[in-house]
Formats: sequence, C-alpha cells, structure tokens
Amino acid sequence: MRFAPTFAALALLATPALAQQSGGMQGMNHGQMAGMNHDDMAGMMAGNPYGQAEMDMHQKMMAAKQGDAAEMWTRKMIEHHRGAIAMSRVAVRDARDAETKRMAQMTITKQEKDIAELQAWLSKHGKRPQ
Repeated sequence: MRFAPTFAALALLATPALAQQSGGMQGMNHGQMAGMNHDDMAGMMAGNPYGQAEMDMHQKMMAAKQGDAAEMWTRKMIEHHRGAIAMSRVAVRDARDAETKRMAQMTITKQEKDIAELQAWLSKHGKRPQ
C-alpha cells in the first residue's frame, strides 16, 4: 500500500493532460485542484526517491506533441530515456546493492546511446533536436 500515495499524486497530475488530449471531461471544473497544497504533494512523495524524476518524465512525455506519429514517438522516447537516466542516477547514488548500482550505471550508458540515436533520427529528418 505504500505506493498508493504516489499513484494518487501521478493520477492527479495526469488527469488534466489526459482530459485535454482525449477531449473528454469537457466542462469539468478543475478549479478544485488549484487549492492543492504542494506540501501535501511532497508528503505523498515521501519515501520515493524516484518521485521527482517520475513526475518530470511524465510531464515532458505528455508535452512532446510535435509532428506526426513518428516524430512524436521519437520525442516521447527521448524523454522516456532521460527519465530512465534520472532514475538510474538516483540508484547509483542511493542504492546499497552493488549489482543494482552496476545495472543502473549500465542503464545510463545504454539510454544515452539510445538518445543519441533518436536525436540523429530527428536531424536526419530535418527536425529540431531536443
């Protein structure tokens, strides 16, 4: 049950973006969320060292909407890989298990290579890198 607050926080963050993207929930009053206390959010994220990286990745993936399906996928994957790097850096810094640290460092190296390939695809197709 310790993950429930994190999922609740992510659901609150995703709801307006999903509603806007899908066109559903039109006319719904999101004004209630304006009064949300950011200290409450911090409390919900307590105990999750990956929370900030997860939220950043989600927001950046949702914002990557440029171009056709190929370009949009590429841009979303870049942000997904950047999120994996951010989370892996937390593991390298905080994990006590040496094998986890090793796998996290390998993940950073692999994800950086994947990002370079995705950026190259954007350039090859005359798209602005990100």
